[in-house]
Amino acid sequence: MRIRYKQFLHLLIVKLCLFLLGVFVLCEHFIYYIVLWQCDWPTSPHSANNIKAMFIADTHLLGPFRGHWFDKLRREWQMYKTFQTSVSLHQPEHVFVLGDLLDEGQFVGGDEFERYVSRFYSLFATPEGTELHVVPGNHDMGFHYRLHPYLNERFSKSFNSSVVKLLSIKGSHFVLINSMALEGDGCFLCKPALDRINLISAQLKCTKKDKECPQSLKLGSYSQPIILQHFPLYRISDKECSGPDSASDVEKSKIFRQHWECISKESTDMILDSLSPRLVIDGHTHNGCHKYHAYAQVHEYTVPSFSWRNKNNPSFLLAVISPDYFSISKCYMPEETTVLLIYATSILLVIIYSVYQIKSRPFKRKYSWSK
Repeated sequence: MRIRYKQFLHLLIVKLCLFLLGVFVLCEHFIYYIVLWQCDWPTSPHSANNIKAMFIADTHLLGPFRGHWFDKLRREWQMYKTFQTSVSLHQPEHVFVLGDLLDEGQFVGGDEFERYVSRFYSLFATPEGTELHVVPGNHDMGFHYRLHPYLNERFSKSFNSSVVKLLSIKGSHFVLINSMALEGDGCFLCKPALDRINLISAQLKCTKKDKECPQSLKLGSYSQPIILQHFPLYRISDKECSGPDSASDVEKSKIFRQHWECISKESTDMILDSLSPRLVIDGHTHNGCHKYHAYAQVHEYTVPSFSWRNKNNPSFLLAVISPDYFSISKCYMPEETTVLLIYATSILLVIIYSVYQIKSRPFKRKYSWSK
């Protein structure tokens, strides 16, 4: 009798372990394919100059000072699986990370920063044919008041970024800007940033008008540029933003501080007037937003944080871009609450099933423990 009961318990444990293993594989692997497979590239006119680009923001890799080790493991696995699954399914040609790659980049020393860089490139490794581009955020090197040449230099070297960079791809022009350099006070980054923006403005105007100007100023062809930066353009708040990944009503009621939640109105006007962009994509707020600036006729997309640590329902953008056209779709990632609910429900089912199986076995009625 005891042998049969032990066999029953052993079989029950094996069944439950296999069930829980299946739940684990579903929640840590297949759910990413199930959710991200539903996303697709936006429709667009066919063109040899089309670029397929993916935009993410605010990955906030934890460092040595903040967060529990399990918190770090959990959220980094989520970002790794989401990113690698998305790249595998959708095969973007270019990936842009819009700042705050690192949560503690401004605080860590040299050795820890090198480990940071290695972790980032491990989590967000891209296959051949996909290029990765980065703009810095305030957590990478500090807000304007904390900026230091050393912090800027090590980030720029490690991630191949600069204060302002012009990137031309298939006739489309991307201007990548360090938001913390837009203070306008002539700091060691602010003046070079303004000079570089003015130079790019001159290049664009020279190319557009095709007037006589130095050959070195001319670009291959003209198209309105796309601005990529960490801070949003100036806006009063997120009140106008909508969608599942937008801020909560409480957050929407908070007034944005210039230089903290967004760049200043003065810097916003300077960028829009100098560069006349057709599209601006940024991050920083950890919430999604689409805003149309009517006076400048420019669309602005703010990309939510890519990490569950900052957002239960993160998302990212897929865009098809050509010199005279762009189309954008939003991809929603698995929600952390969904995964936790699956785990909690599975554990509850295991408990109920175990109790039912043990209670329904007629061992005690049919067999006697003594002769």
